[in-house]
Amino acid sequence: MRESVRELMQRFDLERLEDNLFRGQSEANGQQSIFGGLVAGQALLAASMTVPEERPVHSLHAYFLRPGDFRQPIIYDVDRIRDGKSFTTRRVNAIQHGRPIFSLSTSFQVEEEGARHQATMPDVPYPDELGSDEQGRLKMAEQIPEKFRAAYLRERPVEFRPVTPRNSFTPETREPLKQIWFRVPDPVQADRMTQRALLTYCSDFGFMGTAMQPHGMTFWQGNVQCASLDHAMWFYDDFRIDEWLLYHCESPGAAGARGLTFGAIYREDGTLVASVAQEGLMRLRPGAEPV
Repeated sequence: MRESVRELMQRFDLERLEDNLFRGQSEANGQQSIFGGLVAGQALLAASMTVPEERPVHSLHAYFLRPGDFRQPIIYDVDRIRDGKSFTTRRVNAIQHGRPIFSLSTSFQVEEEGARHQATMPDVPYPDELGSDEQGRLKMAEQIPEKFRAAYLRERPVEFRPVTPRNSFTPETREPLKQIWFRVPDPVQADRMTQRALLTYCSDFGFMGTAMQPHGMTFWQGNVQCASLDHAMWFYDDFRIDEWLLYHCESPGAAGARGLTFGAIYREDGTLVASVAQEGLMRLRPGAEPV
């Protein structure tokens, strides 16, 4: 197992401090604050550790409140709001330095049969027909400003294969559509809830960047301030995070320095496993250098 994947799995091995209190280790993800997907995934996992295994998560709704301190661990305080006959509801606050940095509400359901339909998976090339994101990043290493180079080229615990690659440092204007295959590249031995927590982690990678594409904006521009504001997910079916998943992302609109993006995640066999929605801050800072 590569080091980045080993470290990822360690971060999803939460420490139980009390019945409803858990501690997780943070990461910087190349930025000065904690990667939002990590906090969302760990918060979901903390909630699931207070719920019977036969009640898998079916939805989550969350707000990012403050930038996290990547030098400090995160405390997750779980509120057991309700345990019903079919549904279980939890609320989780992620806390650092005595203040919440993230708030999550999530619901779990006893498994049952019912009506079923889904949107058809888009017709795109399969992963073995595409180049990896890592190969693309290495090819353009010399174009990357030195202050970003180490963070941009670091080994990642998730492998991405974009259907239409994009250069983050010489971005062109594009339609608000992004399609990318992803997986954890080493075998992951984890239960269903940890798999879903890891999918939550992966779902935040570059997601809001879809709304930035029509404006030629990227996360690495010095004159762009961007941050996830909220995040929602709905889970439909099982999957393995170490097998290829397609992330189909579309942004219906942006206004008020905010962009909205919807996503659908499919197994390679075309089964829809999750839907995602997120609004993000995408603010231009007058006077700041583009790079």
